[in-house]
Amino acid sequence: MYQILLPLHSLVRWLVVVSLLFAIFRAYRGKFRKQDFSAFDNTLMLIAVKILQVQFCIGVILYFISPIVRYFLNNFKTGVHLREIRFFGMEHITMMTIAVFIISIASEKVSKTQDARQKYRIMALWFTIGLIVILSSIPWSFSPLTSRPAFRPF
Repeated sequence: MYQILLPLHSLVRWLVVVSLLFAIFRAYRGKFRKQDFSAFDNTLMLIAVKILQVQFCIGVILYFISPIVRYFLNNFKTGVHLREIRFFGMEHITMMTIAVFIISIASEKVSKTQDARQKYRIMALWFTIGLIVILSSIPWSFSPLTSRPAFRPF
């Protein structure tokens, strides 16, 4: 299962990034053009949030079956001093959980808000913050701290 979920998690991250970027673009566009919050924008927001939540579920499953995390949890005193082990055992899951909460709560606030311009403002601000947290916590292939390939083969 690990050999299937890891490449899937790697692939879905691109859907998360693209869907959030598009939702953020539409939110800033609607905010600055002072447009009404459209059904398309609402659907786009919900799709981005659902993709993110699916990715998070895959990530949580991976967390509990990962050999790296297993090593971290069984050898905490050693693992916390090893950059890559600590990243996957503690930092990545913590930051991604925070990002999912930020974006999910923002989505709920947008759904409950009546004012269209306020919806765009909430979505633009909080989705941007969530995306920054996500981007800072992905093990990019170019990262000098913890590096993983941009695409993992199945």
